[in-house]
Amino acid sequence: MSYQPRIVAFAGSTRENSYNKRLVTIAANSARESGADVKLIDLRDFPMPLFDEDLETKEGKNEAARDFKQLLIDSDGILISSPEYNGSLSAVLKNAIDWATRADAGEAPGSLPAFRGKVVSLMSASPGGLGGLRGLVHLRAILGGLGCIMLPAQLAVSSAHDAFDETGNLKNEKQQQQILTQGQELSKFIAQLNKLDS
Repeated sequence: MSYQPRIVAFAGSTRENSYNKRLVTIAANSARESGADVKLIDLRDFPMPLFDEDLETKEGKNEAARDFKQLLIDSDGILISSPEYNGSLSAVLKNAIDWATRADAGEAPGSLPAFRGKVVSLMSASPGGLGGLRGLVHLRAILGGLGCIMLPAQLAVSSAHDAFDETGNLKNEKQQQQILTQGQELSKFIAQLNKLDS
């Protein structure tokens, strides 16, 4: 692989022992082993206030929001493992997305450099029977609407409280292979896009 894809990976949860953090770590490691430069981050390290346009006008974008947006701008692709909260994505993930869509000085409104053209792969883990699938539907619609290139493959891991072994991998071999493949395919797809553009 001549081009090294740049990927940001994170879970839509700030919980310390989040199932989704475990899941996205597997995919991130797989993408890294495929040759990508992967930054695995924790949204807990990017504390952003609830988006409020009056707050933004008065105080500007806070440092965490600026740093998060810049990571996305500097990436080619994004890996997200999204928990399902009441049938949708988490508030912390939606809030981070909202902040990252805001235009900064020198950016045209609606240009969306943090999202437009980024290649995205989604996954989820939940104690419930659907594995967070309903939340992925909403997240896919949001990111697609922001101009992301959404890869079709996704994994929703149900009964997440019993899905991981002591090493952090999935007990189900088929699911483990699928999540490894998602990381690999994201890296390969980005490299292929870069080859077409060069």
